[in-house]
Amino acid sequence: MSKNTAQREVEAGLGPLYPRLWRFCLVLTRNRADAADLAQTTCERALRAADSYTPGTALDRWIMTIARRTWLNDIRAGKVRRGAGLVAVEDIALADEKPHADVNIFAAQVLNMVEALPEGQREVIYLVSVEGYSYRETADLLDIPIGTVMSRLSTARAKLAAQLTDEGQ
Repeated sequence: MSKNTAQREVEAGLGPLYPRLWRFCLVLTRNRADAADLAQTTCERALRAADSYTPGTALDRWIMTIARRTWLNDIRAGKVRRGAGLVAVEDIALADEKPHADVNIFAAQVLNMVEALPEGQREVIYLVSVEGYSYRETADLLDIPIGTVMSRLSTARAKLAAQLTDEGQ
């Protein structure tokens, strides 16, 4: 019975979680095509391993953990090419007449700054600041001590603040 319940929860939860999963994969891979591949592989593995999911627990953390472990295994196996990054700020249409174009440009600049952070800091800032995970949840998901989460987050925030100050933002 539990296996059927777990399978149903995983199947029902994958669709709504997919946009968050894809964004997390993009943070890991730094490349849209690789993010899509990693997200698809993660979904396949989650469906195959649904019997190991405990119904009623945090499905999002379980799936994000699968994504991160898949990514790390692919790196170790040499199957991963490092992405060149996301969309460059220069590629954004500066002539956009929409009322929030300046906000979109600023967001793209911040995204590029986050992208330039070391992988560990990038993961932590994404999980805490974008996904809203607690420090403990982030530590569990990344399999690192909570102190490391706090240190990486503090360092990442300091780097971003310094860059924003340097650019006069």
